[in-house]
Parts: sequence; structure tokens; C-alpha cells
Amino acid sequence: MKQILILNDGRMGHLNQSIAFANYMGYVYDIVEVLPKYRWSKILTYLFDKIGIKTDILFHPVVLDKQSYSLVVGTGSWTYYMVKVLSKKLQAKSIVMMLPKGYRYKGFDIIFAQQHDIPPSYHNIIEIPANFAYIQPQGLYKAKKKSVGIVIGGDNKVFTMSKEKLKLQLDAIVKQYKGYEIAVTTSPRTSKEVETLIQSYHFEYEVIFSQHPINPIPDFLDQCECVCITGDSTSMISEAVSYGKANIIVLPLESSQENKFERFVQSLEKEGYLHIFDESIENKNRKIDFRTYLKGLKL
Repeated sequence: MKQILILNDGRMGHLNQSIAFANYMGYVYDIVEVLPKYRWSKILTYLFDKIGIKTDILFHPVVLDKQSYSLVVGTGSWTYYMVKVLSKKLQAKSIVMMLPKGYRYKGFDIIFAQQHDIPPSYHNIIEIPANFAYIQPQGLYKAKKKSVGIVIGGDNKVFTMSKEKLKLQLDAIVKQYKGYEIAVTTSPRTSKEVETLIQSYHFEYEVIFSQHPINPIPDFLDQCECVCITGDSTSMISEAVSYGKANIIVLPLESSQENKFERFVQSLEKEGYLHIFDESIENKNRKIDFRTYLKGLKL
């Protein structure tokens, strides 16, 4: 069986994409962290890549469990250069799960690039509608009757989560799904203020991540009739449109300018994968089968 070496930059949303790829391929994998030695390591990786230098001197040593791997896979900007370095060292194929902006596309065997990043047409780029996601319910949540799941994120570099706007959205969901069991989870980025708002509703099932760091989202997708997700996380939304039968509703957040997150959600709505909440609720539950993007690959 082929072995995959997955490079981890410390961001779970990135790591999960690489693991999803390995799971869909049915290959075993090892995970190693890639840690820069210096604050300016990334700047030099762009220069080194441009002039064709492949060296690991900018990173702490990577200790490998094995000396033979068929594929080296990375997601996130801290991994891209080291994917090239280690794939050359191991004589393995190099694969990245997002568009490696700032690096030469030449030298990667396969680049999976999300449509909202507007990737160029290039021989090794495979355009995909969302982040690779592989869902496995964990049994953390078990619905007792017809149910609705709500997934709450938080502020990021683009969006601000307004407690007042979120309350209006939650009130509308509660009204629309009167009589349903409502299950809610927050995330690592959810503010204390928003956590307090969530707790004030006394929902039937409630996970406050800062107090109980578990992830019931796969179970929501498996059991709920509808799952509502705030629009700040492409990873959470990608999971939602790739598994189960639930209708997906995205709760928009406030932003000061057009951004890739909004392009991402708008493109998925256009294709029938989800509905962007606009004080109305529509049932949209088309799902992405990521295996279709792997057919015919020679790895």
C-alpha cells in the first residue's frame, strides 16, 4: 500500500484537507510538523523557490518514521516549499491541497485549487468547488426528534460577527423550526460575548467549545434536517456540502469589502449546494463527491 507523508502547519483546517485526500485515496499516512526556524523563513522560501533552491535549512529538522513515501502532501503556505523539498529528497510525488500563491506552480505534481481563488489554467492544477473534506460521525450528538443544527464561528481577518445580527438570525431560525430540536456548537474563534448569547437560548443540545472542546458537526450533518453555519469558515462549509442529506444554510457576516469567502459561498449557492440566509429559508442539499476529482490520477 502506498504511503503518504502529510506536512502539518499547525492549523487543523489545513491538516484536515490533507487527511481527507489520504482517506479518499485509501492510503496510509504519517503526519509531521513543519516548523520555521526564523520569522523571516517564509520570505526566503519564496526567493529560494523562484531561483530553484531546495533546502530545509529554514526549518527545524523533520524526523521521519520511514525513509520511503510515495506522496508528500501539504495544505497551507508554510507547507508548500517543504512539500517540494521533501518530495525531491524522498523521490515522491508532490501534492498541495490549495493554490500555492507566491510559489512557482511548476514543480508540484498536482495542485488542487478552490474556485474562489480564481486559479489559472495550468497542466497540474485541478479546480475544485470547495476544500477537500472527509466526514465521519462520532456519536457525540443523537437527535431525539426532527432537529436543526447551528454552527457558530467567529471573527476572522475579513468578517466581524455582530451579536445583534446573529441574534436576529437565531430568532428567525427558532421561529421557522418551531417544534424541532435545536443543536448548537461554537468554535475556537467564538467570542465570550457570543457564547453568552448562545447560552441564553437554552437550546436542547449545546456545545460551548471553550468549555468543552469537541466537534459534533459531523453528527449534525448526519442527523439534522437542516444545518445553519456562519459564513466565516470555508472548512466548516466545505464539510457541510460534502456529506449527508441536510439542507445547508449559511448565515452571512459583516465585511467591509468583497472577499474570497463571499465568492466561495456565492458560487456554492449558485450550484445548489446551500442557501445564503436572507430572512427566508430555502432547502438546498446538493453534495460534492470529492472522489470524482481523483479519478484518473496516476499517483
